[in-house]
Amino acid sequence: MDVMTTTWNVPGLPFVLSPSPEEAWTIAEADGVVTGSAAPRSDIFIDPAAGDPLHAEPTLTAATLLGLPPDGDFQFSARVTVDFAATYDAGVLLLWVDERHWGKLCFEFSPDGEPMIVSVVGRGVADDANAFVVDARTVWLRVSRIDHAFAYHASVDGRTWRMVRYFTVDGAATATTIGFEAQSPTGEGCRVTFDDIHFTRDRLADLRDGS
Repeated sequence: MDVMTTTWNVPGLPFVLSPSPEEAWTIAEADGVVTGSAAPRSDIFIDPAAGDPLHAEPTLTAATLLGLPPDGDFQFSARVTVDFAATYDAGVLLLWVDERHWGKLCFEFSPDGEPMIVSVVGRGVADDANAFVVDARTVWLRVSRIDHAFAYHASVDGRTWRMVRYFTVDGAATATTIGFEAQSPTGEGCRVTFDDIHFTRDRLADLRDGS
């Protein structure tokens, strides 16, 4: 992942974000729509089949747009639209501690050619968990911080939220950045649009009641 120096303001977010690489991202001034262009065969992943986690080689080539949120609980959400073309093309809400500790909430093109909600968490190596299929190329994703834990939710209408994952990663209590990612691990690249972006300091009261 490139060293991030440029900072951008995204309407709806009370913190600045840094693009990596800068040329992969655009922000529309009029409406705050964020667009990411994934490079060919780009991803963030650490193969769990690689053996010793200390020697597994991370893939850190996906385009990212990340910033440091305020301390405390929050809810961060966006509508994600992906121009799917190849398997594992995805638009992602990403939380990032370091190259071996991170979490991805993905709207991803499955090997069966279906848009799907997928979560991946890196703890030395990565895991990979499918949630549910979406009958569209647009979905809402949300990352919530609750004390030192995180919750991933997805919604097909932006109102009713289905829990995808509840977890934590080492170091997340003090050093987590959050933002957007665009990836195309097997393809020639794809375009991802993030809009309807919201950030609140409200604590998520219930993980499983759809709120």
